[in-house]
Amino acid sequence: MSTPAPAAKDDTPRIVVGVDPDPAHRTALAWAADEAARRRLPLRLVHVEGVPTRGDRGASVPPSWEGWNEALHEAGKHVLEGAAEFVAARHPGLVADTLLAEGDPVWTLCEQSRGATFTVLGSRHLSRRQEVFGSASIALPVMARTRCPLVVVPEPEHLAQDRPYYVVGVDGSEDSAAAVDLAFQEAALRGVGLRALLVWEHGPLRVFDEHGPQEESRRLLSEIVAGRGARYPEVELRHELVVGHPVQALTEASAHALGLVVGTRGRGGFTGMLLGSVSQGVLHHARCPVIAVPTRG
Repeated sequence: MSTPAPAAKDDTPRIVVGVDPDPAHRTALAWAADEAARRRLPLRLVHVEGVPTRGDRGASVPPSWEGWNEALHEAGKHVLEGAAEFVAARHPGLVADTLLAEGDPVWTLCEQSRGATFTVLGSRHLSRRQEVFGSASIALPVMARTRCPLVVVPEPEHLAQDRPYYVVGVDGSEDSAAAVDLAFQEAALRGVGLRALLVWEHGPLRVFDEHGPQEESRRLLSEIVAGRGARYPEVELRHELVVGHPVQALTEASAHALGLVVGTRGRGGFTGMLLGSVSQGVLHHARCPVIAVPTRG
C-alpha cells in the first residue's frame, strides 16, 4: 500500500478543488491537479457531504439520525479516496490532502479560498434556470464571495486550437485590471498567447458619430495592456476592440481558447449586485474554463 503524501499546512498557498461525487466527472479535478503540478503547489480536495434531510432517505438508509449521518460520512470518504487515487495516478509526486466537511458547500469553499491560489469547480452546463437558481450549481454564489480566483471547468473536456491562447475581458474597472494581470501570468506560465478584448456596446440611444467613443476605448485598452506586455515579452499579445454584447463577444472569442479570464464585477454590473452580469453570463455560456478574478483585497 502506498503512503499518502503529507498534508499542506493551513497557511501554505494551495489550489483548492471541489470534488464531484460522480467519478465520471473528473475534468475539473484533472485541471486542478495539472495546475498544481505546473505551479508546484499542494492540492486540497474538498467534498461537502451536507446534512441528512428527509429527501435523502431511501430503502438502504438506517432509521436513526446517527446511522443516517454515518452513511453520508462513509460515502463522502469514499468519494475523496477515489479522487485522491485519481490525482496520485496523474501526478505521482504531487502533495495533496483531503477535507471532508459537513454543512453548506458555498461557505466551506469560500473559507477554503482564503490564501488559496485558485478554487476550482466543475460545471455540467445545466439549463439557465438550473445553473442560476438550482441547488445543483454552487458556482455563482461561490464566485460572489470567493477570496481568490475561481476557476469553473466545463464537462466534457474542452479542446483548444493548435496555437493555444487565453482570452481576457477588459473594461477599465479594478476587477478587470486584476483579471488582466492574472491572464498575463497564466499565459506566460503556459507559454501561450493572449487575446485582450474590450467590448464596446451600443447604449440604449445610439449616437450619430461613434468614432470618438470607440477611439477612446481603443486608447484605454492599449494603456491597460502596454505595461503588462512589457513585463511579459514572451507572451504573444493581441488586443482588439469588438463591437457587440460583452457576453456574446467574449463567449465567441473563447470558443477555442485554453481559458477565459474575467473580473467578478466590472463596469457593466448593476449597483448593489454581488455578481457582475458579464461574468455571470460567460460562466453560463463559455465552453472553456472560466477564471473569475475578484478585486484585490
